[in-house]
Amino acid sequence: MAQKRKAADAELEDGPPVRKSPSSITLAYPSLSHSPSKPPPFQQPTQLLTFSYTPDHVLEFNDSALRYYIDPPLGADLGYGYDKWIRRPDERGRLDPLLQAWSRFKKGLCEGPSSSQSRAPDIHVRILIAPYEERDGWELNVMRVGGTLYFEEHLSEAKLKGKNEMEPRHRRQTYHGYAFESYCTTSTPGRREDDSSHVHGWGGDVNTNVQWCSVVKTKLGDRRIVIGGEVDCVREKYSGNTANFVELKTSLTIRGSADETKFEKKLLKFYLQSFLLGVPEIVVGFRKPSGQLVTTQSFRTVEIPRSIRGRPGAWDPLICLAWGDRFLSFLHDTLPANTGKDVWRVTLSPKVGIAVAKLDALGVEDVMGGDDRVGFLPRWYWDEMGLDADGSGYASAHRGESSQRQGTCTSGVPSGWRI
Repeated sequence: MAQKRKAADAELEDGPPVRKSPSSITLAYPSLSHSPSKPPPFQQPTQLLTFSYTPDHVLEFNDSALRYYIDPPLGADLGYGYDKWIRRPDERGRLDPLLQAWSRFKKGLCEGPSSSQSRAPDIHVRILIAPYEERDGWELNVMRVGGTLYFEEHLSEAKLKGKNEMEPRHRRQTYHGYAFESYCTTSTPGRREDDSSHVHGWGGDVNTNVQWCSVVKTKLGDRRIVIGGEVDCVREKYSGNTANFVELKTSLTIRGSADETKFEKKLLKFYLQSFLLGVPEIVVGFRKPSGQLVTTQSFRTVEIPRSIRGRPGAWDPLICLAWGDRFLSFLHDTLPANTGKDVWRVTLSPKVGIAVAKLDALGVEDVMGGDDRVGFLPRWYWDEMGLDADGSGYASAHRGESSQRQGTCTSGVPSGWRI
């Protein structure tokens, strides 16, 4: 467990002081005019385990949903199979799958709880890109249990309805990305699927219930983080680590400088999403508005920041990492450690900053959603961790011990390296 950082650390000095109001505590945006003089180190992610979701979205601890990369045919119709798309509805972003995986991993291994846990890299991506977010705000639910922060995305009923009732044009554009994954993946390395559709390169009808997920541990500054997220495919073979992971994305073809600028902004999210999970390669399929695949381009994840450096309006990943470290420090310094059942709502207002407010009893009840939970943590996890009413127990008992461990764990899980 990482030790608590003080608010006077170097990364915090550039930002305005934290302001308090009767209802919430706020953290203002960082400056975008210069890189931090001392950016926090980031540790390369180390894979802990993987799991799969079946066509019925049942979680299984195996690699049955693993797919392998294969070059897609240029000119492919990304609208093909749209009428057969099995789309899993958007729902509350629960931590439960990650907690199941974490529970499975830590049994028998020399690992205490992490200092930050998130269900998907998208949550941490949203946190890190916040300095450059100009339009879309977001809300997170946060619990601090001992020295560990747990995050889940908060989606109101209105937002969930909007996600599940997309406009036809937006829905079809979303499908283009899934269809690209079908054309780019196969269940057997180096060989296309024997599909009855007779469409060249088609890898099978899209069912978003099916996912292959990786759980990794990493470190930002002195805080360990456990993240779980979907991995699209691997190149050639899977060796039990992230070395051959491939992320698949689509984008409109670039027709001029305006399109190029828009794509470079999009690369920030592509980069961070893969960077946090340890995915070394991103393959982008460029398509026409009609959905026809024109070309593909492979990007090495770690080289993306260098490719846009010096461009007008270019983003700086060091600003994002420094903000992420500052954000986590802010929460550790703000949220009391002895109120484990409390739930806090973190809200981003674009171009303004972060506001944190404690939920009242009705707010916590809404977060629980009628399930057997302590806050948003499932009851079974709370009981398994041996936590008391104030969040003490396993987490607090192991905080000091785990924070002092260095190097390689005796279980054989490497600590990774700093980049």
